[in-house]
Amino acid sequence: MKKRKFSFKKTALFFIVLILLVILGFLGIFVFETSSVGGNKSLDFEVEQGDTYYTLSDKLKENDLIKSEFFYKLFIKIKKPGKLVLGEYELNKNMSVKDIINTLSDEKNTKDTSIKLTLKEGTSVSKFAGTLEDKTDIKASEFLEKINEEEFLDELIKDYWFITDEVKNSDIYYSLEGYLYPDTYSFEKHELEVEKIVRIILDNTDKKLSEMKADIESSSLSVHKLLTLASLIELEAGSLEDRAMVSGVFYNRLNRNWSLGSDVTTYYSAKKAMTETLTKADLDACNGYNTRCVTMKGLPVGPIDNPGITSIKAAVNPTKNDYYYFVADSNKKVYFTKNATEHANIIAKLKKEGKWIG
Repeated sequence: MKKRKFSFKKTALFFIVLILLVILGFLGIFVFETSSVGGNKSLDFEVEQGDTYYTLSDKLKENDLIKSEFFYKLFIKIKKPGKLVLGEYELNKNMSVKDIINTLSDEKNTKDTSIKLTLKEGTSVSKFAGTLEDKTDIKASEFLEKINEEEFLDELIKDYWFITDEVKNSDIYYSLEGYLYPDTYSFEKHELEVEKIVRIILDNTDKKLSEMKADIESSSLSVHKLLTLASLIELEAGSLEDRAMVSGVFYNRLNRNWSLGSDVTTYYSAKKAMTETLTKADLDACNGYNTRCVTMKGLPVGPIDNPGITSIKAAVNPTKNDYYYFVADSNKKVYFTKNATEHANIIAKLKKEGKWIG
């Protein structure tokens, strides 16, 4: 019986082919895992002080912008991208890891002279002014002073159909509160002046409101009052359906000349964050904003934040109902009731179940 000769060449060739197949297989997996998640959905994404490419992996994964943290980090290790640039970005699920890294790195940003600023729904102008100061050389005080300047307001009233003399009421804290449409804005370096920034934002507000101008003009409320109502709705309800219902409740109370009794107005009145505790003095204070004041009827003197389009639409087109009270639980579920007794019973039930957040 003949013995088979050991073939070193064939064995070596086998292992070479095997290694190549493994490498090709891994490369295929790598390409797939660093490709886009897909979905063509844009998301606001912020790179903050202290962030690194590696620490951003969990936030990117949490927002479903990358498929794998492991392959994302491996890409970083291989690519060795340029400096991570702080700021707010609009990322899309159709972006690959390479696209995301190029967007966040100075490889792109050194060519991009613009600054992105995001004004989120429900943000007050004072908070936006703080963001402006953090991202640019414009002081918050400079911005807030300018939007209250009478001469500047007169120019805006002349140029924008939705701004009227109502913004010049001396009881209003910040005249353009509620008029700055929430969105992500990109400003070129030469546009970083308060007046130019305000006008760019107001141009966007004009575009959004003009789409529903006929409904606005047929409303029983002025644009100023509609934006004021929308600003309350923005902070009182989350979903589109709840916002329209809450709007209906507010209209019911307005029609009966009742106090709106909205705590969000009291926070604004007291210039407190909603994470702070309201005192009895805060609740009892009577000024142009606090709807918890027993003698105050109707809407506040002006908006308390900058509402988004869904809240504005809810203010213009409320859901008609026969409710006069509402309350939300810790899961953000909103309960609507017809009278004070039903309202008190709901609150007692929520307290018993540990869902009360009042």
